[in-house]
Amino acid sequence: MAGRAAKLTAAAVARRAARVRLVGLDVDGVLTDGRLYFGARGEALKAFDVRDGLGIQLLRAAGIAVAIVTGRSSSIVAARARDLGVTHVLQGQRDKHASLQRLMAAGGLTAAECAYMGDDWPDLAALDSVGLSATVADAPEELRRRVHWVAPSAGGRGAVRDLTALILRAQGRFDAMFEAALQPAPFVASPGADGPAPARRRAATRPAKRGSTHG
Repeated sequence: MAGRAAKLTAAAVARRAARVRLVGLDVDGVLTDGRLYFGARGEALKAFDVRDGLGIQLLRAAGIAVAIVTGRSSSIVAARARDLGVTHVLQGQRDKHASLQRLMAAGGLTAAECAYMGDDWPDLAALDSVGLSATVADAPEELRRRVHWVAPSAGGRGAVRDLTALILRAQGRFDAMFEAALQPAPFVASPGADGPAPARRRAATRPAKRGSTHG
């Protein structure tokens, strides 16, 4: 648990990150920069960082569950979650601590196996209840002093991607996943993924069409 003025060494943070099997994320101020765009009929849009989307994809590829836990409700968040393949989407959650507890119980996980990233006071109880608490670079000072780890990046500007790198490195998966991304396979856009995804290799025996050119 985070507790007051949690001061951990990098090695201690890594030990906590090595145990993580579930990552809970707030939306406004974490997956976004915290600004809300309203039109005459209500909320009009939210802006998400593609790097954070890739971070979520990498966590899921590593077998780590991702959950969105937010106090607001938005069809935009639901659409973004579908795009990223996130199935644990808890919106309208005034008690985020209780929501995380239900998720952990459903997955048979302990608090030590859960991480949560929040950005302000409504996240305090959830942050204090997990094995690895994290916040964004532009969070209030009192929050940054309380959590186990502070991302180098601001909310909506790659903070979730930073957390992903921390967890994957601590679990010894980062280098292998990076090397896999370096493989010289052709890439095409893949629905539900941020960034390129490898395309299936075509059979080498398939004859090329006459008059075709290859770049």
